[in-house]
Amino acid sequence: MGLIEKLLSTVFGGGRNAIAETAEVFRVNADASDARDADVQSAALAQLAAEFARPRKGLFDRLIDGLNRVPRPALALGTLALFMAAMIDPVWFSERMQGISLVPEPLWWLLGAIVSFYFGARHQAKGQEFQQSLAATVARAPKVMQNLAALDALRSGAGTPRVADTGTDAEVELQVAEGAGDPNPALEAIQRHNGAAER
Repeated sequence: MGLIEKLLSTVFGGGRNAIAETAEVFRVNADASDARDADVQSAALAQLAAEFARPRKGLFDRLIDGLNRVPRPALALGTLALFMAAMIDPVWFSERMQGISLVPEPLWWLLGAIVSFYFGARHQAKGQEFQQSLAATVARAPKVMQNLAALDALRSGAGTPRVADTGTDAEVELQVAEGAGDPNPALEAIQRHNGAAER
């Protein structure tokens, strides 16, 4: 009993499975392969989530952005309201326009500067925000290219064990019959020697 036990513990002992370990040399472990595939997929999903994650703005930033969206529609709707007021009550509208004609010229220049600076600053702030997001996207480009190359390597099967394609025997026989394939100097020397010996 001791001899058989020693023999079995040699093959299967130490918590090892020698048959499974030997089989993994010739065939990929399906469980380990599935685990690797799941890791690759979860890493790809995590990367995708990180790429499209937006930084969360605070309450103050959202409030100011909301207030910044008010003046342009207010100016457009106010201008339309002036047209409507001129058509509905021309006398009332004329009285208001007489009051506007009394506004001094420097005050008009000041109003123009304030409006220009306001819209210019907003345009510049939004442009810089866009440039920052563009720079962040461009900074991720090398990593994306590296990931694409890795995925292409996985698709082509580089680095993974595969079964060799043996082709068909008919193709091999045809190549031998036609003399195609790599030249064989030893075979040619034997054929020359046999041809010389027959003469």
